[in-house]
Amino acid sequence: MTLETETVLDRRRLRRKLGFWRTGALVALALAVGAYLFTDEQKPGITGKHQIARVAIEGMITEDRDQLRMLKKIAEAKHVDGVILYVNSPGGTTAGGEALYLALRDLAAKKPLVAQFGTVAASAGYILGLGADHIVARGNTITGSIGVLMQWPEFVDLLEKVGVKVNEVKSGPLKAAPSPFMPMDDAARKVTEEMIQDGYKWFISLVETRRGIDTKAVAGLTDGRVFSGRQALASKLVDEIGGEAEAVRWLEEKRNVTKDLKVVDWKPKSDHSSWFDLSMSSLAERVGSGFAAGLIGRDGLSGLKPGLGLDGLVSVWHPQKTQ
Repeated sequence: MTLETETVLDRRRLRRKLGFWRTGALVALALAVGAYLFTDEQKPGITGKHQIARVAIEGMITEDRDQLRMLKKIAEAKHVDGVILYVNSPGGTTAGGEALYLALRDLAAKKPLVAQFGTVAASAGYILGLGADHIVARGNTITGSIGVLMQWPEFVDLLEKVGVKVNEVKSGPLKAAPSPFMPMDDAARKVTEEMIQDGYKWFISLVETRRGIDTKAVAGLTDGRVFSGRQALASKLVDEIGGEAEAVRWLEEKRNVTKDLKVVDWKPKSDHSSWFDLSMSSLAERVGSGFAAGLIGRDGLSGLKPGLGLDGLVSVWHPQKTQ
């Protein structure tokens, strides 16, 4: 082998080594960029800055395990000094409201917790407010609607008209009662009303315990009426008229939370979110692309949920639609 050949081979080996280290440097850079993209304001990060966590619960309320896990994380987060619960919901399932209420009470045992009501915080939405130690509502917030209901259609007359008969064999007379395919009898109505009243008593006792009021003394409360924020304040269903500024001030003045802390949004993250979903969502937010972030969502593509059905006992308010 000639000297010239050895020189060429040495150069090739050197280029391979340089290529290896360059690749390693690029990988390290990519990891650093990824770490930056995935830096979450929910986490203390390198600076360890303290914050006020904002939790928004909007739309129909159900028992959401991702939400419950998030509330537990907030309770354990040492860099979270206080929590604002923003509620903008007409309600949802009574069991969903119960689950979130209990999680909020656990959170309030560790962190100062204030509720801020938006446009509507009724039925199960109001239950969530009871989980906080102070409630702030807008003057025109729709709230109240204390109660429980169960609704179902009855197709008996329609089926007779179209000549359809539904047959069933069941283990007992109250199995699958009430049914949309059979007229309601007295026995089925009785057990349904008993179940509704049991849930109603739980809801009323929650209001009396948490708000310290005689619910019978508030006109229309036990009948399930709704109140404006001003009416709710007069009836002691809420504590203050205002918005987030008033909620923050309460945390600072009444619970000694450090002034001028940043309010940071916390949102539940599904265990099923893919790396691609999360990275694209984070990238969209970092580069300031509100449009892309809105399309992808903070929970990623897998966070887009289909329409929800409300089964079981329901605590929800919605005005009747006009034709």
